[in-house]
Amino acid sequence: MTSMTRVISLKKLAAGAVLAAVVASSSILAHPAAAQAATVQTKAAQTSAASKADRVINLAQSLQSKVRYVWGKNDPSRMVFDCSSFTKYVFKQAAGVDMKWGANAQYNQFPKVAKANLRPGDLIFASVSTPGKIGHVGIYIGNGKMIHNLNPKNGVVVSDINTGYWKNHYVAAARPIR
Repeated sequence: MTSMTRVISLKKLAAGAVLAAVVASSSILAHPAAAQAATVQTKAAQTSAASKADRVINLAQSLQSKVRYVWGKNDPSRMVFDCSSFTKYVFKQAAGVDMKWGANAQYNQFPKVAKANLRPGDLIFASVSTPGKIGHVGIYIGNGKMIHNLNPKNGVVVSDINTGYWKNHYVAAARPIR
């Protein structure tokens, strides 16, 4: 190899290295923008989910003393619900979320959430007669509380899930709004 050929080869090698460096740096520069866009999209989705959760909670609260509890009933025209038909109605009206009827069906329909990670709008599942077996559902409203259609005597009430009866009967939670 002549010295001239060696110089040309080194120039080509250097040009290739420079080109590779430019491509790599432009990729690196592109990633922060992509990461920022993904962050903006994630924040927008979280804001949208929080907005839907607020609408769900506001509607549920507005229905206190306006609905009747009847076990096994789902009659929106008469505002007669059991616990799961109440959550089904509220989520559909306030957030457009289609839910199945029945506490177990709703539990199986949505992703599970640890109690430590609850967000307003999550579903709370509790046992009623058989320990550990889901028999009741309510809507988490924050600060350790849920709103739920409890029974014929009380109707829609707010209860603390970290004390008394509900602390001892808490089974699981799920997230219908993502």
